[in-house]
Amino acid sequence: MANEKQYPMTAEGKRKLEEELVKLETETRKEIVERIKIARDFGDLSENAEYDSAKEEQAFLEGRISTLKSMIRNAVIISEDETDNSVVSLGKTVTFVEIINGKPSTDEESYTIVGSAEADPMEFRISNESPIAKGLLGRAEGEEVVVQTPGGEMKVKILSIK
Repeated sequence: MANEKQYPMTAEGKRKLEEELVKLETETRKEIVERIKIARDFGDLSENAEYDSAKEEQAFLEGRISTLKSMIRNAVIISEDETDNSVVSLGKTVTFVEIINGKPSTDEESYTIVGSAEADPMEFRISNESPIAKGLLGRAEGEEVVVQTPGGEMKVKILSIK
């Protein structure tokens, strides 16, 4: 297991992964085993869509369980230290505006930068591996930064780091 990928995450993110793992191993696994058992009772397995579907779901589940175990085992808990807000780092919430034609937009955007394991853009939690986060990490409040995105360059001004 040399050089396994490390997964930076908050303590809360790790706790959520552990909860998901327990649910998958205890509840979901039992449900799928029961579905396989019922599907077997339908007879000929070579033409049994319910059986095939349940077996595929079981394979997906076991893959997710394996992934979760690896992520938890290789978790690197990021400090959510509130005292150092001088630069953008993992666990920090950064607020910025886009600079368009040399002028700051009035639309502020705020994102918390987290590890990929707990990223959730719908909750404004972006991965440290995302283009925006990569451009902001290590930068200070007040800085103007050019961020490379899939849609092209975007210039932003960092308003606050919390």
